[in-house]
Amino acid sequence: MDLVKLQGLLDNAAFAVLLVTMLVYWVGVAFPRVPFLANLGTTGMAIANLCIAALLSARWLEAGYFPLSNLYESLFFLTWGITAIHFVAETMSRSRLVGAATAPIAMSIVAFATLTLPDDMQASAPLVPALKSNWLMMHVSVMMLSYATLMVGALLAIAFLVVTRGQSVELRGSSVGTGAYRDRSYTLHATSEIPAASANGNSATAVLTAPAVTPLPLSPQRLSLADTLDNISYRIIGLGFPLLTIGIIAGAVWANEAWGSYWSWDPKETWALITWLVFAAYLHARITKGWQGRRPAILAATGFVVVWVCYLGVNLLGKGLHSYGWFL
Repeated sequence: MDLVKLQGLLDNAAFAVLLVTMLVYWVGVAFPRVPFLANLGTTGMAIANLCIAALLSARWLEAGYFPLSNLYESLFFLTWGITAIHFVAETMSRSRLVGAATAPIAMSIVAFATLTLPDDMQASAPLVPALKSNWLMMHVSVMMLSYATLMVGALLAIAFLVVTRGQSVELRGSSVGTGAYRDRSYTLHATSEIPAASANGNSATAVLTAPAVTPLPLSPQRLSLADTLDNISYRIIGLGFPLLTIGIIAGAVWANEAWGSYWSWDPKETWALITWLVFAAYLHARITKGWQGRRPAILAATGFVVVWVCYLGVNLLGKGLHSYGWFL
């Protein structure tokens, strides 16, 4: 069997395994008392990770360079990174909700790469002169790993918002600890005007303060899960941010070698800086300001969108120094 056919089998196998794994995780969340579903989901993610690793290795052998030169290869490398970081997050949280959040994204990326991209964009091609550098592996691989890590952390923040129903639940303990939790004391009031009788019997309008509808209380299980998701999200983003910083620095050094300038305000560079600033603000708010719960989760969810704009949107909407065909 030649490498081309092997790659075709591996990308289709990765898609099928991730599709089944996604369904397994979703069923596991719906029926948490079924014990074997958690192990089945973890096994599916491991098989998908190995299929993608084998695919990238086959591309490496076929082309003779690290497989990060076009959109097809970068999408699979991103998915491999997401499935790898998934195991870190799942091991730390011991929750099926991690797989329920990461598996759909991984499956969607593989589906886009396998079923949407035309054959000529999936085929290996010789590197353009600007990419024939050892910095290709250093810069691009670190950037893609940072994207994958930040996406997983942001997905867990989104899962936190789902679990807490968007309520302002204040968590107790340090940002990196696994402390207990407490409900925020809701003091919301609504002002309404209702008729009241005056002393002389005439109808008057009196302003009374009535308590507003209090959000539905969360169960101890939901609060405990929310506490775990908040902490694991913070830790995963804390891992992805240094990777993003290293990737940007490596890219600046490579840019100076290739173009004679460390920074050119290229659209990709600009959005990489925006991504860095968003997650820097997230970490600053958590470390310095002590933010926990809903506010940093919303900021992380915003970062999820920004990462996608930086990774894919810039190349779809505009051209720049980083637009080598569909190179990301």
